[in-house]
Amino acid sequence: MSKKKKILIGAGLAIVITAVVVFNLANKKENLIEVQTEKVKRGDVIKTVSASGKIQPVTDIKISSNVSAKIMTLTVKEGDRVQRGQLLVSLDRTIYEASVNQSKAELTRARSQVISAEASLLKAKQDYDRIKGLHDKKLASDSELQSAEAGLSMSRSAVESAQSQVQAAQADLDRSLDNLSKTEIFSPIAGTVSKLNKEVGEIALGSQFSQDVIMVVANLAEMEARVNVDENDVVSVSLNDSAVIEVDALNDQKLHGRVTEIANTANIKAAGTQEEKTEFEVKIALSDNLPTLRPGMSTTSDVTTDVKTNVLSVPIQCVTVRLPEKLKHKEGVEKDVAIANDTASEFKPNKDGVVEVVFVIENGTSVAKAVKTGIQSESHIEILEGLKEGDEVVIGNYRAISKLLENGSKVKVDNEKKIAKGGNEEERDGN
Repeated sequence: MSKKKKILIGAGLAIVITAVVVFNLANKKENLIEVQTEKVKRGDVIKTVSASGKIQPVTDIKISSNVSAKIMTLTVKEGDRVQRGQLLVSLDRTIYEASVNQSKAELTRARSQVISAEASLLKAKQDYDRIKGLHDKKLASDSELQSAEAGLSMSRSAVESAQSQVQAAQADLDRSLDNLSKTEIFSPIAGTVSKLNKEVGEIALGSQFSQDVIMVVANLAEMEARVNVDENDVVSVSLNDSAVIEVDALNDQKLHGRVTEIANTANIKAAGTQEEKTEFEVKIALSDNLPTLRPGMSTTSDVTTDVKTNVLSVPIQCVTVRLPEKLKHKEGVEKDVAIANDTASEFKPNKDGVVEVVFVIENGTSVAKAVKTGIQSESHIEILEGLKEGDEVVIGNYRAISKLLENGSKVKVDNEKKIAKGGNEEERDGN
C-alpha cells in the first residue's frame, strides 16, 4: 500500500473517531435519555388467570368391593371398553354361600318355633275359656282363673318372641344374600377401564369406611381440566368463564372449555413453611374432545375473567411508580415545555405511598402523567384516567422507565431498536 493511501485512510479514521466522540459528548452534555415510544390507542383488553393441573375424565368411578374375598375372575384388562351392567370382577363365593345356607336353616328353625308357640297359645286360650266358664258358674276358684290368665299371657309373649326371631333370621338371610351378590361386581357406567390395580388371586378388601380400589372405569368421551388457581386469582374466576387449555403432550394445540366448578375449600401445600401455597381447584369442561387425551396429562389453562372492548390501553411496561417528591418539575427545563403536573402535591400517592404514572413525550421532554388503571392482559393494561388517545408514551427501555426518567427529562426517541416482549430488555451493559 502506498504512503499516500495510508495517510488518507488514517485521516478518514480520525474524522470518524472525532465525529463519534463529538456525538457522544453532545449527548452527554444534553443528558439525553434514549427511549422508545408508542401512540396510545383503543383496543380490547382481555384479563386472564393462568393455572396448571391435569386432564381428568368428568366421570370416573373407582370400582371396589364391599366384601372381602379372593379375586377369582377379572373379565377386563386396562384400556378395555365396557358397557353399563357388564360383569367386571368375580370374587370367591364359598364363605358367603355357606353363610346363606346357615341363615336359611336359622330361618326355618325360627318359623318352627312360631308354629309351636302358636299351638301353645291356642291350648292356653282353650284352657282359659274353660276355666273362665267354670269360674262364672262358681265351679272354679279365683286362683285357677288367675293361673289360666297368666298362662294365656305367657303363650302370647312366646308367639311374639318367636315371630321376632323369624324377622331377625329373615334379616340375617337377606344380609347373607346381599353379601353373596356382592361377590360379582358390575360396571355402573359405560366407559373405559382407565386403571387396573389388582390381579386374579389377590384379595379384595371390602370396607364401608375405606376403598381398596380394584380398577377405575372412566367416561373418556367427556374430559375436563382440573387446575389449581392461586388464592389471589380465584376471586376473579366465575362459573361459565371461558378458557383456553394447552396440553403439554399435544404440541401447543389449543383446546377450549368453560369453568364448571370452583372449590370452596383450599388446598394448602407445604403448610407451615416458607414455600406454603394456598390454591383452589377449578374444573374446566373441555369443548374439544380428542381421542388422544389421556387422564393425568399435564395442562396449563388461561381462564378469561374479564373483557373490555374499545378502551384506551398501553403496554404493561409503560406504567411505573414514583415517589411524589420525585415528580417535581425538573430544574433547568425550558418554561415553554408543557408539563401538566408541576408540583409533587398534585400527584396523589396510593396506599403504598407511591404514584402510578406513565411518561408522555412532549417537545422532546418526558412528562409524568398520573394514571388510573383498570384490568390488564398479558401485554396491555387499561387506562381509565390520565391519558388520551394519540398521546406518545414511553414503552422502553426498562431502565429508563423504572429508574432514569423524571418529570421533565430530555429524551432521544429511537423507535428502530427492538423492544423485548414486556419491555424488560435491559441495556446491553447490564445497567
